Amino acid sequence: MTTHAKEESLQDLERAWMEQAIALATASAAGGGGPFGALIAKDGEVVATGNNQVTATLDPSAHAEVTAIRAAGKALNTFSLEGCVLITSCEPCPMCLSTALWARVDRLVYSADRHDAAVGGFDDRKFYDLFDKKPHASWPLEVEHLDLPHRTQPFDTWLAKADRVAY
Repeated sequence: MTTHAKEESLQDLERAWMEQAIALATASAAGGGGPFGALIAKDGEVVATGNNQVTATLDPSAHAEVTAIRAAGKALNTFSLEGCVLITSCEPCPMCLSTALWARVDRLVYSADRHDAAVGGFDDRKFYDLFDKKPHASWPLEVEHLDLPHRTQPFDTWLAKADRVAY
């Protein structure tokens, strides 16, 4: 198979996965959840799916991408999703993007963007702006540094642990 044919095949697969993510989002919205869906694929196969479960679980972090990442970690028995692609129906918010980075997902593909989400009643632009432009002093959340002499004790303990699992 030529490189061009492989790229077209991957694009076709990702389009099918995106259709699945959009279907998950649509079903979630119809069932009373948030209108977001995501999946994690590895080696050409879907390993986990997720939809927005914020109101269903009363968990503000239960966004579609996060639930898919959690499910993928369990399915693959690892916290590292290297070699995986995250397909999501909408551009991830800063929390979901950060989670994808921490999970070490190789690639992220989204369909609707943050502006589409805002029109749909989910305006995360203020969070993007918060991280992009505003110093902590102007955040709606007070952020304070409390400097204690033993502040590095957990890290010292971690570094001294011979059998630690690096991540």
